[in-house]
Amino acid sequence: MDLGLDGKVALVAAASRGLGRAIATELSAEGAQVSICARDAQSLERAQAEIEARTGRQPLAVTADVARPDDVARFVDATLARFGRIDILVTNAGGPPAGPFESHDAAAWESAFRLTLASAVELARRVLPGMRDRRWGRIVNVTSIAVKQPVDYLILSNSLRAAVTGFARTLATEVAPLGITVNNVLPGYTRTERMEALAAARARGEGLSREAAFADWEKQIPARRLGEPEELAALTAFLASERAAYITAQSIAVDGGWIRSLY
Repeated sequence: MDLGLDGKVALVAAASRGLGRAIATELSAEGAQVSICARDAQSLERAQAEIEARTGRQPLAVTADVARPDDVARFVDATLARFGRIDILVTNAGGPPAGPFESHDAAAWESAFRLTLASAVELARRVLPGMRDRRWGRIVNVTSIAVKQPVDYLILSNSLRAAVTGFARTLATEVAPLGITVNNVLPGYTRTERMEALAAARARGEGLSREAAFADWEKQIPARRLGEPEELAALTAFLASERAAYITAQSIAVDGGWIRSLY
């Protein structure tokens, strides 16, 4: 299937590893020019080299922390300076710390807000003017299955990612007449570094070993396995494509059937 991404410019946040890197790789493989960011310069350089090796296209790599508005502005400006426009925005950020409510003070909530909600808002604010001018754009937010069914020990993520969903649903209505779509992808239990942090939180809260935590998750999932980052990346690329022009305001899970609700 030709997704019509050849020559499009995609900005993918937090793309040095895990889901972000998989998405950036998929978009590059489909022909997009990709710009990526991450806080750690060395990890970012490795991701840049890996994406180029796999797709034949070298992404623009900008060291930036999406929780900092000045870094977001610098990331967007560098992308515009290199490519002249941004057609596709993928908002993404590392998850806030795991743990129960009592383990997070006011500073932790403020940090989670800036990392999870404020970063998505600021990225969208920076790229939307160009999308409006061209009357074409795709915004895809990487959130979590937690927005439909909260996950234990993830109160920060459960709360702030739900806020991203409300933001995205409202924005989608505002920009739909302009040829811009806004959707959310909801990764389930996926084989990334984040799972190790969640396993550690369960070890502290429930006394489970790492192996027991992973076995329990796999038992909860009808597919009986964790997801792979590339599986979420495939959906993201489709939602960013010409083929998905009539899909907007949706939150779509890639979770092996874990969410049990009807909607």
